[in-house]
Amino acid sequence: MSMDDKTRNFMKELTNAEGIPGFEDRAYKVMRKTIEPMSEEIVTDNFGSITGRIGQSGPKVLLAGHLDEVGFIVSSITKTGFIKFKPLGGWWGHVMLSQRVKVMTAKGDLTGVIGSKAPHVLAPEERKKVLTIDKMFIDIGATSDEEAREFGVEIGDPICPSGDFEVLPGGKMLLARNWDNRAGCYVAAKVLEKLQGQQLPNTLYSGATVQEEVGLRGAQTLIQTIKPDISFATDVGVAGDTPGMNQEAANLELGKGPIIGFLDRSMIPHRKLRDFVVNLAKENNIPFQRELMSGGATDGGKFHIEGSGIPTLVVSVPSRYIHSHVSIVHLDDLNHAVDLLVHTISALDEQTVQSIKGL
Repeated sequence: MSMDDKTRNFMKELTNAEGIPGFEDRAYKVMRKTIEPMSEEIVTDNFGSITGRIGQSGPKVLLAGHLDEVGFIVSSITKTGFIKFKPLGGWWGHVMLSQRVKVMTAKGDLTGVIGSKAPHVLAPEERKKVLTIDKMFIDIGATSDEEAREFGVEIGDPICPSGDFEVLPGGKMLLARNWDNRAGCYVAAKVLEKLQGQQLPNTLYSGATVQEEVGLRGAQTLIQTIKPDISFATDVGVAGDTPGMNQEAANLELGKGPIIGFLDRSMIPHRKLRDFVVNLAKENNIPFQRELMSGGATDGGKFHIEGSGIPTLVVSVPSRYIHSHVSIVHLDDLNHAVDLLVHTISALDEQTVQSIKGL
């Protein structure tokens, strides 16, 4: 599966747009611009989650990635002009230091770099520990708090990691800072593109939630807005195909197919829906991988417990180096995820949905 210029440009625009939790505006605009022409209606909640609707009868099906990526927020400015910050989403200290960030102020974006006390002056015991965020700062080149504010910095400003989209040699490995979870947004948009204009046996709402990285918050508001009969969360899983990884803990590989979630911290997927999708994948020769994850959660954790319960499944793609300034996914996994969901949604008529519900 190769990538055409239109797809490449969409990936680049989607992944280069900043969108940390609570500040997803730029990513939202890209997503809306993309899905609006394909949709009969745009349906949103009051938080910023967005879906495009196609079809107007039969059971309602929701498919959503999440727009937000992990980032930071300005918590204070020191007298000497350094920015102190708090995380929005989960971060590990090892991947943060000496990385560029973008401080998004009302006056414009500022480049900064995450710093700390130099390792040369750390005591031996300090060097053995992962540095905590409260001991880090961001350097924007200001010499005082007054100058930082003249640059436009205010407490509460969002801070996004820096890192642009790139196709790596070979054409299939794709680099971006935020495949968690612009990968899911890409899949949701491409499913909508493939199904537009078709006579669906259902009504599809396909798009993206907000604030997943800080507690699946947009998932809760979107599911309450749409009230679907079936829902799918599309996200990323942790790839285990790099040196030093424990294959028992993380057995996913790039290029071996999308992931069907069998377990995570927030959800045991609906068994009948899971088996239905597994069988469709086998019947259509779509490669897939199974994931049982003891840690981590997805929007499916909120989707499946809404109302009297909504049969829900997570369909993801493996990714390397998530929750950092770089991540890598495989083009074939993205496209196979789209194909699997297109086949699945096309088969979800009223009788099938009713047979899936319950035990």
